[in-house]
Amino acid sequence: MTDYSKEINKRRTFAIISHPDAGKTTLTEKFLLYGGAINLAGSVKGKATARHAVSDWMEIEKQRGISVTSSVLQFNYGGCCINLLDTPGHQDFSEDTYRTLMAADTAVMVIDGGKGVEPQTRKLFKVCAMRGIPIFTFINKMDRDARDTFDLIDEIEKELGIPCCPINWPIGSGHSFRGVYDRETQKVLTFHNTMKGTKEGVEEEIPLDDPHLLDEITEDQKETLEGELELLDGAAEDYDQEKVNSGKLSPVFFGSALTNFGVETFLDHFLKMTVPPLARKSDQGMIEPTADYFSAFVFKIQANMNKNHRDRLAFMRICSGKFNAEDEVYHVQGDRKMRLLQPQQMMADERHVVSEAYAGDIIGVFDPGVFSIGDTVCTPGHKFRFEGIPTFAPEHFARVTLIDSMKRKQFVKGIEQIAQEGAIQIFREMKGGMEEIIVGVVGVLQFDVLKYRIENEYNCEIRLDMLPYEHIRWISNYHDVDLNNIIGTSDMKKVVDMKGRPLLLFVNSWSVGMVLDRNEGLVLEEFSRN
Repeated sequence: MTDYSKEINKRRTFAIISHPDAGKTTLTEKFLLYGGAINLAGSVKGKATARHAVSDWMEIEKQRGISVTSSVLQFNYGGCCINLLDTPGHQDFSEDTYRTLMAADTAVMVIDGGKGVEPQTRKLFKVCAMRGIPIFTFINKMDRDARDTFDLIDEIEKELGIPCCPINWPIGSGHSFRGVYDRETQKVLTFHNTMKGTKEGVEEEIPLDDPHLLDEITEDQKETLEGELELLDGAAEDYDQEKVNSGKLSPVFFGSALTNFGVETFLDHFLKMTVPPLARKSDQGMIEPTADYFSAFVFKIQANMNKNHRDRLAFMRICSGKFNAEDEVYHVQGDRKMRLLQPQQMMADERHVVSEAYAGDIIGVFDPGVFSIGDTVCTPGHKFRFEGIPTFAPEHFARVTLIDSMKRKQFVKGIEQIAQEGAIQIFREMKGGMEEIIVGVVGVLQFDVLKYRIENEYNCEIRLDMLPYEHIRWISNYHDVDLNNIIGTSDMKKVVDMKGRPLLLFVNSWSVGMVLDRNEGLVLEEFSRN
């Protein structure tokens, strides 16, 4: 074992996922509050605490109160160094979330106690299940009227197909919410004033048989709790660490992130139940985190996090060994040695330069335009690649027109940079240059973000005209096909992507089959191979 395995074993890297508005960003803030990373947490929306969430750094996120990009935050708590990835819950930004999940070892799924499992929760859950990573469930908003607790657990088990093991159990909900009962310690945790959730609250632990408990909860609530616990002991799954590690059992916690109920106990249990960084799959077998060489992969590229410096950052998840800022690394896809410039760790948009980091950590490095999502970097002398990150086929298309043609240069630069971040895909007419650009996105809201960013970060005014296309196919054998003689349908358009690969856009899905029938030997693919 190398001498830094001790540091690596302290690391915990997890992503928070949820449907929009389940309270994910608020929960993130509270983790940081307990980790001492921020002193006062800001509610995402709301007048009483008129601050923006720490993890929402883009101007548009602060205005709308939603997370648009994933942000990376690091803090220390309970002797562990925690890397937390906050992801956008809104379905239009799910691609960013998928990529972020590739960098996490564990996922925390936040569910709104009043709404239960929602569409986006299902979608994101599938990705976690595909990767087989441990999933913890935090049922939030218990300070508002919530659904029956057994119904919620039942819904998670049925809808998502994962057995649940409640670690604590709520007492009441809404105005009558009094706290949670910890099944392990057999004590009730009650919570008091937390200044609307902006400071750590005072909590009290009271054993179930202590008469003082009735000062905090009513006789009825105690009776209900005892009945529910009896039912739970008979019906609920038993806790099994191995099943949790392989994503086959989800420990469930209850609380209210907004008022700090149950957040700290969740963190304490979470650190006990999660594992240090895991081995990663590469084309040369599994790469162990404690290996004596450095390796990492790029899971996200972000331009202009700092408006004063026109910069571009590549976010990397370190998979093995120790990173030293002084050392040269080998960029596998670019086949060259380089030094990673300005390595830094984040607190959303506040950064500090780091000279070293370990497996499990996330670092951002200056990207001079050489990295792509999914690239591997490692100690020179090694030449393996980590598993690729999937690209999604866009479902919405628009034509982008620049209003002031004098600003052509910064417009092209801006749109190309945003495309390299992976938020949009850009195409152009087969014979045309960059005069007419077609943008494809997975979710419509990304058009708003594109327009906003081009206008604010690159100072160009643009017009977006929606196009009717919904289906996209790459021509995989384009070297063997005469592109000019493809017999198409009336709703088909030929375009090329940024790498010059030809593809076809269709309005109707049945047109895809017709084009294949009319052109013998043509091979079409739904995904591009990076």
